[in-house]
Amino acid sequence: MESATAAETAAMPRGVAHLKDELDIVIPTIRNLDFLEMWRPFFQPYHLIIVQDGDPTKTIKVPEGFDYELYNRNDINRILGPKASCISFKDSACRCFGYMVSKKKYIFTIDDDCFVAKDPSGKPINALEQHIKNLLCPSTPFFFNTLYDPFADGADFVRGYPFSLREGVPTAVSHGLWLNIPDYDAPTQLVKPMERNTRFVDAVLTIPKGTLFPMCGMNLAFDRDLIGPAMYFGLMGDGQPIGRYDDMWAGWCIKVICDHLGLGVKTGLPYIFHSKASNPFVNLRKEYKGIFWQEEIIPFFQSVSLPKDCTTVQKCYVELSKMVKEKLTKVDPYFDKLADAMVTWIDAWDELNPTGASVANGEAKNGVYVNVVDRVREAFKTEEVVRLDCSHAGTNDCKKIGVKLRDLVPCVPIMFKDEQIILWRGKKDQELNSVMDPATSP
Repeated sequence: MESATAAETAAMPRGVAHLKDELDIVIPTIRNLDFLEMWRPFFQPYHLIIVQDGDPTKTIKVPEGFDYELYNRNDINRILGPKASCISFKDSACRCFGYMVSKKKYIFTIDDDCFVAKDPSGKPINALEQHIKNLLCPSTPFFFNTLYDPFADGADFVRGYPFSLREGVPTAVSHGLWLNIPDYDAPTQLVKPMERNTRFVDAVLTIPKGTLFPMCGMNLAFDRDLIGPAMYFGLMGDGQPIGRYDDMWAGWCIKVICDHLGLGVKTGLPYIFHSKASNPFVNLRKEYKGIFWQEEIIPFFQSVSLPKDCTTVQKCYVELSKMVKEKLTKVDPYFDKLADAMVTWIDAWDELNPTGASVANGEAKNGVYVNVVDRVREAFKTEEVVRLDCSHAGTNDCKKIGVKLRDLVPCVPIMFKDEQIILWRGKKDQELNSVMDPATSP
């Protein structure tokens, strides 16, 4: 097997760079980013956030022509102050700092040893384009469709799929896969040192509600508004008793929160070409404790039940940190420290993203809208018309909020003015179609 070359990707027809103003690409690295040359046709239209791991005095070279910000450990310490303690050092878990400082709706993160893969016909795969498709199409976590993603070209809901569930739910996470070097743990690497993944499975599926999965961070995209505050990759690497569990920890956390909030997680396409096998003996030292701990960590997450009043990602995550402290500290004192770091992470996130926390105080901007829906419904019990202040969300987001509220409350948005929405509860016996379409109104 081989990856696509820079010449092969350069020869690809240039398509539309979807969401180029709404998506950041986050790359953790300790080396020069020559690998970007083969990704240039796909990545160059987008903004990159590069998080340098390790020695901050080392110069990281980035090929010319890319729009990027580069943060090293000194920058992390300067920006977060004492809260920088929650960001891992000498571990790729540092990538989550990039999620925190981004101001875009979507994130795609990739490792610097991941190259452009080819599909079975030999065509280079634009992984980012497929991730965007996954995120923009609904998920179906409540009932499994045997044709996998019913929103994919050439597929649909099979006979017997409940019509009441066919609308789906918003997709929070798109988890891609890898050709060549598989993402194995150290014991499996040692047993199968020459094994390579050559199987290209042309499928995307929604991971069912109540099912956990081992998330890999090397080819991952997510909706930052929907699930960003839970994408914390934990305390790993330098000074910690465990490594290589950063992405999996985040995956377990986001999955129970997505299940609670009614959000979807997809896995499958797109593939990247994973070029370099890490040292299994080094990996074993990093993973050793985790291999034993996971036999208690996973049952813990399988048993998590979040309270109904946890209606935002932040509330869910803080509540989850309390459960970690209560239930997992008996496994090892490390989890007490990790639980504290989870709270610090949320504090730092809210400090850098103040408008993402609330909507009369901005509360709809985290993409879940649950608090706002409840408040509007409550107000409609005594008022026929409600005014919603979206001054912290911005004009475009204000209109998006109106669209969501129209469908979720339901209600009729009748005016958008000065970053405020005027909502009419409508007549109980009427079909609630908007008097004014939020997507097209001035």
